[in-house]
Amino acid sequence: MDNQQKKWFYLIVLSLVWGSSFILMKKALLGVTPIQLGALRMIFTALFLLLIGFNSIKKIQKKHWLYIIYTALLGTFIPVFLFSYAVLGIDSAIVSILNSFTPFNTFIFGAIVFGFSFKKKQFIGIIVGLIGTIILILKGADLNPNQNYWYAILVLIASVGYAFNVNIVKKYLSDLDALAITAGNFLLLILPATIVLAFTGFFTSFEANETGLESLGYIATLSVVGTGIAKTMFNKLVHISNPIFSSSVTYLIPIVAVFWGVIDGEKLSVIQLFAGIIILFGVYLVNKAK
Repeated sequence: MDNQQKKWFYLIVLSLVWGSSFILMKKALLGVTPIQLGALRMIFTALFLLLIGFNSIKKIQKKHWLYIIYTALLGTFIPVFLFSYAVLGIDSAIVSILNSFTPFNTFIFGAIVFGFSFKKKQFIGIIVGLIGTIILILKGADLNPNQNYWYAILVLIASVGYAFNVNIVKKYLSDLDALAITAGNFLLLILPATIVLAFTGFFTSFEANETGLESLGYIATLSVVGTGIAKTMFNKLVHISNPIFSSSVTYLIPIVAVFWGVIDGEKLSVIQLFAGIIILFGVYLVNKAK
């Protein structure tokens, strides 16, 4: 495949994987707390990545490590905990929809902080995608009036972290192998994640019953596929495309997440389906900007 085909392949696969991650978080929270979910997710991912990609860490040069730290914190450590709490208070499908603010934040911070230039049509595509996202949010709030939408702030903060992450990878780590970036991130995170997990009392209070073991299974799947493999693939996508196109994956994620949510009993309306079409059109405009 050429880079154009690879871009769309990565975008579709990431949409399917990350779109499924929200329902996995929802199920995992039946047996662990949000803090434990976040910490375990990082530990499992770190063990997997160090197993398959330890040698790639040798490619990281001294000049890269500061930005590896930034991406580890902004792209993984902080968002993991924020999303864990958000899923506890809002439907998993709605959380994924709120995450669609990432492309907008990527555009704004990329232009203001990192000096990236973007085409007018990319901006229009982002606005179109945001319109679709807002429709989904408003209709979701109408269908679920008893949920606490203050949790939405956590997702918006996480989306800012993701925006900085993708711009940092593009500007400062584009000369570094994608697997090396991801493995470097989790090499740094495994110790603090273990410390956090220990302070939650997990090692003394976790019950290895059916619910607890099922939660660990969901977290293992979420970690290996949804974080380890997917983050490596995302870094490759950033390398061969631009920050706006890469972050537009968050416009497609809600379509998959809403599908899983409906299967799990969450509500969906025709208007929300229409909003999904609007979002897809926004992604199309972002890609056609050149």
